[in-house]
Amino acid sequence: MFAVLFPIMKLSQAILHDELAAFDKKFREAVKSQVPLLDRIMRFIVNRKGKQLRPMFVLLSAKLCGPVNESTYRTASLVELLHTASLVHDDVVDESPERRGFFSTYALWKSKVSVLVGDYLLAKGMLLSLDNDDYRILQILSRAVKQMSEGELLQMEKSRTLNLREDIYFEIITNKTASLLASACSAGAYSSSQNETIAEKMRLFGEKTGIAFQIKDDLFDYGNEAVGKPTGNDIKEKKLTLPLIYTLNNADKTTRRHLIRIIKNENRNPVKVQEVINTVKEAGGIHYAEQKMMQYRDDALAILNDFDNQEVRNGLEELVRFTTDRKF
Repeated sequence: MFAVLFPIMKLSQAILHDELAAFDKKFREAVKSQVPLLDRIMRFIVNRKGKQLRPMFVLLSAKLCGPVNESTYRTASLVELLHTASLVHDDVVDESPERRGFFSTYALWKSKVSVLVGDYLLAKGMLLSLDNDDYRILQILSRAVKQMSEGELLQMEKSRTLNLREDIYFEIITNKTASLLASACSAGAYSSSQNETIAEKMRLFGEKTGIAFQIKDDLFDYGNEAVGKPTGNDIKEKKLTLPLIYTLNNADKTTRRHLIRIIKNENRNPVKVQEVINTVKEAGGIHYAEQKMMQYRDDALAILNDFDNQEVRNGLEELVRFTTDRKF
């Protein structure tokens, strides 16, 4: 299934062939419920899983540092549970009718049920770890949940004031997006090595990869690829991403005031939004963001060179390059 859907990740999928099959079975078991409505929703969610990048990062990080074991599978399941819970809650917050080209949980079962489903997924994840004494794993990943919430709230706060600081942007995406991937790699490595130094090294690897991943997502807002969100959507939501921050900080005062006026007052006008996109492209904002993305990608790849397992290193490198080369 994986090789057909995502041929660009064929090496990592081949390396993890048996592990992915085992994980899929264990994850389906992990989300089962005795409540018929909840079990039906769980089947709906499981059958519409995305690329499963995060579980793959968990499994490869573990395999890089030692043998994959039951704790590794629980870690991968916990990561997927946390990620899925965050998506279910995000769709409620954003009132989003779609998720990955299908109706969202929010669209089908509305806010109350969706919030409870997200809470259920979080509780199942915590119990999966606690019932098996995976305390350190749970601690690592609970930190990511805290950071994800902080990142979302910081972004909401700064969107009101139209923050133009690049360091604040990186703080937001480090917490909001990169923290879960960083914790997934760290927890995966710890599950097979029980080594804090190695786990920290893999946390940094995941963080840098996650930052590159988010910059790529931001760049989609200025392109024409079908990525599940309309072009210019970040501008409509007053999210100042890296290409736009660079443009505003390097534009003359007249252009800067004009762009800010559009973002504040005319961000729902498709013609005006396109004007902002065109200005960003002309000002070199896309090129600047791409350079930053590649820098973080290369920093992540450099960390892998400290490890000996060539085959697994190659698999992780493939995943890292997928995050920056993907078209969706």
